[in-house]
Amino acid sequence: MSTILRSSNLRKTAAFLFCAILSFVPGISSGHAFPDHADPKVGSTISVSPVHVRIWFDGNLEPLFSTIIVQDAKGRKVDKGDGQVNPVDDTLLDVSLPPLPPGTYRVIWSVVARDGHKTAGDYTFTIR
Repeated sequence: MSTILRSSNLRKTAAFLFCAILSFVPGISSGHAFPDHADPKVGSTISVSPVHVRIWFDGNLEPLFSTIIVQDAKGRKVDKGDGQVNPVDDTLLDVSLPPLPPGTYRVIWSVVARDGHKTAGDYTFTIR
């Protein structure tokens, strides 16, 4: 009977140690890619129309399933339609812009991390 108890305790201890180790390993439990910073900055007011909108993420992105668009205040798409994950830096999502007039613009993004987790969001910036 003591062999059965020792075996049961050993399994419980092994399971506890396994869970404890997993809790200290980053990346295994969190696979979503979240924005780290953007240019233009979130909520910023700038005086010159930007050439690009760029968002850097804290993880690698899946290029086939990641998008970015820029809209004007009326919801019309104003970017050049070339939004993509940067081929050299797979944490960077960018899109080109034509010269834009003063106004408030909305950046809408949706990304899939390399492990398949999807995140999406939006933010605005204003050109004076």
